This record gives sequence, C-alpha cells and structure tokens, in this order.
Amino acid sequence: MAAALAIPLTGCAATMGAGDAGCASYAEARLARPAVETVAEVPPDWANWIADLDDRMTGTCR
Repeated sequence: MAAALAIPLTGCAATMGAGDAGCASYAEARLARPAVETVAEVPPDWANWIADLDDRMTGTCR
C-alpha cells in the first residue's frame, strides 16, 4: 500500500493527451499531493483507494 503511494511523480503533465482539461487538472492537483511520509496517517482503505485512483488517472492521461 505505502509503496504504491511512494512511487515518485512520473510526469503525468508531460505525458497526458494534448488538450484534455481533465488530465491537465489532475496533473496540476497531483503536484500538490502531500508528502509520502504522511501515508502512515491515512487509514489503509483510503490509502489503497488513493493509490488505485492515481494509477487509473495517470494511466488514462498518458
């Protein structure tokens, strides 16, 4: 779980589909993501959901 959230930023903004406002917005929000060290403070179910959401959004925006 924590490892999935610890994956460094992969440059979603640079690899997203050109002109997709949703991807641009997600890439911008992703840059403001809290530090990985704070993962321990998140309940496991939420951490898993956040990691899954990030994987799906990043994959969609490539």
